[in-house]
Amino acid sequence: MMNILILGSGGREHTLAWKIAQSSKTDTLYVAPGNAGTNAIATNLSLDVNDFEAIKTHVLQYCIDMVIVGPEDPLVNGIHDFFLRDKVLSKVLVVGPQKLAATLEGSKEFAKQFMMRHNIPTAAYQSFTADNLEEGYAFLESLTPPYVLKADGLAAGKGVLILNDLQEAKLELRTMLLDKKFGAASNTVVIEEFLDGIELSCFVLTDGESYKILPEAKDYKRIGEGDTGLNTGGMGAISPVPFAQGEFMRKVEEHIVRPTVEGLKKDAIPYVGFIFIGLIKVNGEPKVIEYNVRMGDPETEVVIPRIKNDLVEVLESLRTKNLQSISLEVDHRAAATVMTVSGGYPEAYAKGKEIIGLDTIKEAIVFHAGTKQDNNKVRTNGGRVIAVTAYGDSIAQALEVSYRNTKQFCFEGMYYRSDIGFDL
Repeated sequence: MMNILILGSGGREHTLAWKIAQSSKTDTLYVAPGNAGTNAIATNLSLDVNDFEAIKTHVLQYCIDMVIVGPEDPLVNGIHDFFLRDKVLSKVLVVGPQKLAATLEGSKEFAKQFMMRHNIPTAAYQSFTADNLEEGYAFLESLTPPYVLKADGLAAGKGVLILNDLQEAKLELRTMLLDKKFGAASNTVVIEEFLDGIELSCFVLTDGESYKILPEAKDYKRIGEGDTGLNTGGMGAISPVPFAQGEFMRKVEEHIVRPTVEGLKKDAIPYVGFIFIGLIKVNGEPKVIEYNVRMGDPETEVVIPRIKNDLVEVLESLRTKNLQSISLEVDHRAAATVMTVSGGYPEAYAKGKEIIGLDTIKEAIVFHAGTKQDNNKVRTNGGRVIAVTAYGDSIAQALEVSYRNTKQFCFEGMYYRSDIGFDL
């Protein structure tokens, strides 16, 4: 029996908590800081995910055996290294890579160099700083539109611009580098060739030696119907992905997953945890858009419910480097999730709105993203508020159940996209 701590407060963390709470190997489950959903199945701890000293205190106080790191920030800031450096904490299994490996998400340039080194298919690119802005302009002139500009560092999912106009692209490059549009995240800007295709997410779990490919998913980032408007953290997701089966996934494993895990070993970059590979299918071939060093959100809300194994047992095998011996069992049913968001999101939005009707949902699983418990009431506490996940014999059926149940609850200003899966 294990005491387990999950770090984070979103839909991803509630989904992981939901799955881990079902394990016969789980003794006591904690989530920090958690939300109203995790509060119902675990003990929430009021902790900042980047306050490593406070996390240490609680890990020792509650005799934690395993820490699962949900978001990227603490990983990029070196929480795994912090545990390894401490004589007592080093015995705790941390699910999430060390700082050097987390740079795959923390720096676009680092990730691009890694892909080039290991012949992993990706878009052609060059990196620029304020010192060679003019060269950046010249590189933009050499490309055909649209132009892709990426802040090198973490910018909360907002550091990527896709622009059709050359002059606008030059102006944005200048704003990013000289006016620090994304703060320190845009001290370096990566300019890429634009890849035209359809995107999906591939999830891999690795113990540093072997790996398991989890169910793939596709999420929908734009706020508006038909993938229009501003980028969000994700408005919904589906799994499996109809256009990513058989031969295509064989290519993904052969040309991307295996070279990634082997490349980490060759470069002596230890990696224990989830690798989230953002892919694009271009003329039938997979290419990498980006690496993330944790599970995606809202993809977790459709990937984890499709895994039939005891997740604690699977994660325990990371400690012994015994992942290879695990046989991953995947539910044959499709899963779909619909994200409800606060009015105004992804720009300014209000918090503290009471959510009514969640207790009436019986056919779907409710995953809380931005909520808080206020005495006996559940209130909104973020831009993305509630994800509603359902199973079905097809994606269409899963979505139909998801939408039917989404209509059963409400809060002031609630919005959701009614066209998740529209492009399939």
